Amino acid sequence: MLVLIAGLSDGHKVVLAVQSVHRESTENWSRLLRDLKARGLRCPKLVMGDGHLGLWAGLRNIYPEADEQRCWNHRIVNLLDRVPKRYERTAVELLRKVAYAPTQQEAEREKAAFQRWCRRHGYEDAARLIDEDWERMVTFYRYPRERWTHLRTTNMVESPLAALRLHTDAAKRFKRVENDTAVIWKMLLVAEVWHEATYVDGVRVQQHTSTSNEMDRAAA
Repeated sequence: MLVLIAGLSDGHKVVLAVQSVHRESTENWSRLLRDLKARGLRCPKLVMGDGHLGLWAGLRNIYPEADEQRCWNHRIVNLLDRVPKRYERTAVELLRKVAYAPTQQEAEREKAAFQRWCRRHGYEDAARLIDEDWERMVTFYRYPRERWTHLRTTNMVESPLAALRLHTDAAKRFKRVENDTAVIWKMLLVAEVWHEATYVDGVRVQQHTSTSNEMDRAAA
């Protein structure tokens, strides 16, 4: 499923598209973005996504002026796959310092510290991976600090779908793609990406519409 959620200038979030495709190819992403552009979507200022190359190639085809930010959650999970389980906690602590550094310069220093730790223990794959696509990992530093929590990750998409996976795991499969798409769309609508909430210091203080699902706070 290709899912697009827009964060508006006033902080509200709107579901733009949920589309079933065979794979996350450049062609499929380009087709979806081209359709949105034809219906009036102006070039987004910044696009957050995971590591699938189809999105970035499609974005360059349709909205080449948009800035690009890769999801820190996905990157950290990939890095932890290259570290033994017994050292996972240490690796997470080091990586959180990178992702949540107050400045890009500090993030660079913390990245170097993580790489030294990796090489000292023989985890060269992890040391190399954190350098991969680094420019896309730190784009959020060019935006207002109060928005960073929402710009580091794709949790606004991932969190509502986590609850959906419980249903699909139990049902094993849907017999029709249309039914699956309808369920996913509904899950997004009842999540907080649709029912707006107000936060102070990252804590929800007001919710305009009740919902049975709560979005996880973005965390590395």
